[in-house]
Amino acid sequence: MSEQKSLIKNIQTLINAILKALGHDVTKKRTWHQHVVPHENVWAVRREGNQRITSKHRKQSTAIRKAKTLAKRYKADVIIHRESGGIRDRISYRED
Repeated sequence: MSEQKSLIKNIQTLINAILKALGHDVTKKRTWHQHVVPHENVWAVRREGNQRITSKHRKQSTAIRKAKTLAKRYKADVIIHRESGGIRDRISYRED
């Protein structure tokens, strides 16, 4: 069984080396940063890197409040976008 574990570990190391050589960061973890973005005539909260919308709100202020709640829970940032899509503000709840 020890040989099998050693072989698996060597294969994992090889795969990580290949991914790193291809430019993929295998140590990078997903973030919990919350983006407040315009979406179909409403404001939406979306987790960074996700396609799926977490929640939709009629007012930007309500979406910001929801994003702040999530960001505080996960010690992340809130990135607030303008209606044009550009970034308006960033609020950090990380403990550095």
